[in-house]
Amino acid sequence: PALAAAVTEPHVEIHPDLAGRSGLADGDLVRVVSRRGDAVGRVRLTTTIRPDTVFMPFHWGGEQAVNRVTNPALDPVSRMPEFKVCAVRLERVMS
Repeated sequence: PALAAAVTEPHVEIHPDLAGRSGLADGDLVRVVSRRGDAVGRVRLTTTIRPDTVFMPFHWGGEQAVNRVTNPALDPVSRMPEFKVCAVRLERVMS
């Protein structure tokens, strides 16, 4: 509840260079798509992220659940989830 109160909707952090190459602007809705699934969030431009990386918080459910995009693999010994890293495509959601 505290996280949802602090940030009222899902977002995708994107470097301005990548956003420009992808035809995205701050505040656009974007679909993050991998071979496993997709999730939707609002573009949040930031220069604190690598230009070849996007980040989406994990605490959202439903259509915004980034876990739909990532690999569900677990470490075989500790059973801890692996780091959530995967290749994605960005698609602007037309409203």
